[in-house]
Amino acid sequence: MTQKYDAIIIGSGQGGNPLAHKLADAGWQVALIEKEYLGGTCVNYGCTPTKTMMASARLAHYARTAPRLGVETGPISVNLQKVIDRKNDIVHQWRQGQQENTASRPSLHLYRGHARFTAPHTIAVNDDLLTSTHIIINTGTRPRTIPLPGLDTIDYLTNRTIMQLTNLPEHLLVLGGSYIGLEFGQMFARFGSRVTIIERAKNIISREDSDVAQTLQDALTNEGLTIHTNSQAKAVTPNGSAGLTLTIDTADGTTHSIIGSHLLLAIGRQPNSDDLGLDKAGIETDSRGYIKTDEFLQTNVDGVWAMGDVKGGPAFTHIAYDDHFTIYQALINQQQRSIANRIIPYGLFTDPELGRVGLSEKEARAQGYKLKIGSIPMSWVARAIERDETAGLMKIVINAENDRILGAAILGAEGAELVQTLMALMMADAPYTIFEKSIYIHPTLTEGFFTLMDNVQPVD
Repeated sequence: MTQKYDAIIIGSGQGGNPLAHKLADAGWQVALIEKEYLGGTCVNYGCTPTKTMMASARLAHYARTAPRLGVETGPISVNLQKVIDRKNDIVHQWRQGQQENTASRPSLHLYRGHARFTAPHTIAVNDDLLTSTHIIINTGTRPRTIPLPGLDTIDYLTNRTIMQLTNLPEHLLVLGGSYIGLEFGQMFARFGSRVTIIERAKNIISREDSDVAQTLQDALTNEGLTIHTNSQAKAVTPNGSAGLTLTIDTADGTTHSIIGSHLLLAIGRQPNSDDLGLDKAGIETDSRGYIKTDEFLQTNVDGVWAMGDVKGGPAFTHIAYDDHFTIYQALINQQQRSIANRIIPYGLFTDPELGRVGLSEKEARAQGYKLKIGSIPMSWVARAIERDETAGLMKIVINAENDRILGAAILGAEGAELVQTLMALMMADAPYTIFEKSIYIHPTLTEGFFTLMDNVQPVD
């Protein structure tokens, strides 16, 4: 027997859950399909658990470095089991909240299992067949692997399995110098592991401007992390009780062997689209498997949408959450809400923390803008000096023709919080000069914007 619904949502991530709740509250009969835990990557394997663990790592770092500020401490050690237990408790709280929110809505029916299309508007899950004229795909991504010789001979880690460790790695090798690799790398270094990061690009966080990337790399190496850029992993082999040996080709053209106790793959993500039966529905994907959508999140099949990471583009939780508004408007209010011109902020939660919004300098140059650039080190910000958190920089990218902010990067204490103040100017389509002679509370980190705006200059 086939069960008919007003909407079927595949995946209960940060777009799927709120959309399911709102549609059910509007009186729709909704099927929500989830094969694992409610809450998706963010709650279970991403934002919530990683930032919980990073809080412990940061506190350990503060305790070790407290003597710099005249605070004497004794020996510092990290009980990784207790860190993991606290992380699990918080994840469970969020997961339980999701379960309660879902169960409280009688018209929202939760199916546990793997969903597959059998036709453009029919889904099979376990022994059930579900049909609807409105189907939304919110299946996210998973860790990407590479055909590295010997990888199948070791128990490598991913962003999911590394958070299950209860014994501290002696030497953690990290393949990938971007967001996931850097956050876990610094976290475990602060827990007490020796950490080596291998990045194939010229810079870590290669999508960012080189000055931002180099400043962050300097901060991380000053903490004791070893970072190899322009380096390519060639093979990995087991090495008995020592763990493993990773062979890399480095920037100077030489080959090195690095012995590590653990290997973390942090080389990107791949979409969970390959086992959905998309061919049965005729849903198109790109060459990497991401589901193609238009600016309103509709696929090439009428009545089928995709949102969140599985559609490609910026892979951030808050993007998936914003996506659900677009689909909700289309379904409930028959209004088209485009995602084409969204101003997108994001953060990298290392220390110093990177807050970013809009275009980088290299992206703005590639698009042909005539630019003004402002950039100052965090060591020019009084509050950062007082807190002994002077690593990093503030940078703003301006359209020289109308003084509008094209983008900004704040690498420093509370960088992800600070950059959203500049995002407000972008949303208001206001010139940066509004902040040029503004009054700021002294002493605050935001006060650094006074000096930043004063240093805006035209560039070639």
